Amino acid sequence: MDYHIRQARPQEASVIAKLIMTAMNSECCLNLAGPGHTLEDFHKLMTKLVASSHSQYSYLNTIVATDADNSIMGMLVAYDGSRLLELRQAFIDGARKAFGIDHSGMKAETQPGEYYLDSLCVAPDHRHKGIATALLRHAIEQGRAKGLPATLLVDKGNPKAEALYRRLGFVYVSDTEWGGHAMKRLAYPLQTAE
Repeated sequence: MDYHIRQARPQEASVIAKLIMTAMNSECCLNLAGPGHTLEDFHKLMTKLVASSHSQYSYLNTIVATDADNSIMGMLVAYDGSRLLELRQAFIDGARKAFGIDHSGMKAETQPGEYYLDSLCVAPDHRHKGIATALLRHAIEQGRAKGLPATLLVDKGNPKAEALYRRLGFVYVSDTEWGGHAMKRLAYPLQTAE
């Protein structure tokens, strides 16, 4: 199947938000929304964040794989780790307004000196077609162009995802935790030109 990788567009925010939520998983989304709020409530916030120009989930930080009809098959959110706290502020402000929850104490999942691959998801009916690999390779090149190694977190309970990352050349850096889940930090080292 043919697909094209390109920059996301603000009018695609709702579809991208759903894919980001799939990458996060429902349990994590509901935890971030807090008691008395639904996945639909969380989707509304995420859609606003994707449509925004200044959020970690912004369309400006998102690449998509599209089919011949320009429908989104998968997406990847990535950004310079040194900008995390600045970009996360939109989520903190949005969650405070929408859910009455202060997430300002949330642990940083990246740091300066990294090109952080925040969220990756391929729509279920388009999986096993090489789309995730293509998105990852594209993001690795974006990081390399900025002089930054690509990094990501993978849930320890998701060995299939970890196997994909390792096949592409990501290496183990450390154990960590995010969103109540045990994670591994992996990095794709910058390679010197030969």
